[in-house]
Amino acid sequence: MRLAALLLACVLGVAHAQEPAYTRIEPGSAASAYPTAQKILAHLASGNIEAAAALSNAPERRADVLRYYRETVGEEEFKRIFSRYLDPANALLAEVAIGPRRLLLWKLGEANDHIAGQFYVEVEGQFLMDDAPGEARAELRRVLEAARSGKIRF
Repeated sequence: MRLAALLLACVLGVAHAQEPAYTRIEPGSAASAYPTAQKILAHLASGNIEAAAALSNAPERRADVLRYYRETVGEEEFKRIFSRYLDPANALLAEVAIGPRRLLLWKLGEANDHIAGQFYVEVEGQFLMDDAPGEARAELRRVLEAARSGKIRF
């Protein structure tokens, strides 16, 4: 009996060790990137790529990516896609942090409850869209994938 309990504890410990260590953040708190996300999404919903890209830690790269996406889907669809994040049917599910980096998880109700993620980083007291790869961002991507697969529930 003791051996079975020990084995179970080891298995659970290994499973838990595979999950990235993160902290939950209260959206809208001083530690939250949510207000920045709302600004960026409002800019994108109105088609203002330059204003949205200015709130990135790699503004030129972000502007290029957004312009390419707009060319691919068209101006009206571009605005519609980003405005859906502002729709109450598509709620912010959670915000998590690893150090200065944040992941906002959105539950897109109109898209069969698909979980979408947005990455942010705090730089000199201001949150910016995180367009720079790194280990913490990779860990947050694992949190996003775990949430999508149901391994982590928020």
